[in-house]
Amino acid sequence: MNKKSIKMAALLGCVLPTLCASPSLAAIVSWRSIVGVITAPDDLTTDAAENINNPVGNVNSGTFPWSVRKGSARVNLATGMASFKVRGLVINGQSFSGTPGPVNAVTGTLVCNSGDQTEVALDTSDVPIDGQGRAAFFGKIDNIPATCASPLFLVRIATIADPQNPNGARGAWIATGAERSTRN
Repeated sequence: MNKKSIKMAALLGCVLPTLCASPSLAAIVSWRSIVGVITAPDDLTTDAAENINNPVGNVNSGTFPWSVRKGSARVNLATGMASFKVRGLVINGQSFSGTPGPVNAVTGTLVCNSGDQTEVALDTSDVPIDGQGRAAFFGKIDNIPATCASPLFLVRIATIADPQNPNGARGAWIATGAERSTRN
């Protein structure tokens, strides 16, 4: 090896690991499954309920326990292209058991830098959920930061206004991505 080759190899040895570690360079994050929130209170006004709430970063959990029969999610951190699907996303218990209850739309949320001062939660557009708990999204998430450390994926109750339930649990997470993997 000549001096020029050695310098080039040294430069690539320093630069490439840094570039490859950057999530903004075509990192694709996938969650093989989606699971429901299981420790959700039905009344957030009591001290006991506050201890049961299961927040993810700055996002509170839903008001009932939820389960998911099948689901997955995928986000390209460089382009923002995202998709998720759930099957059997339903409430466990209460009078709505086995159904999505009053929830008629959900939103996918990518959480970057959870627990950090730079935490950001970025939403997909709202998608309808049917009576069997089926919902799917394919589109784009905008404004993903250059650094999206330890990305998390949530399925949340859509924030669209429902005239029958103007406050409700809009924005609460009811399911989360599990079995995360990343590839460049």
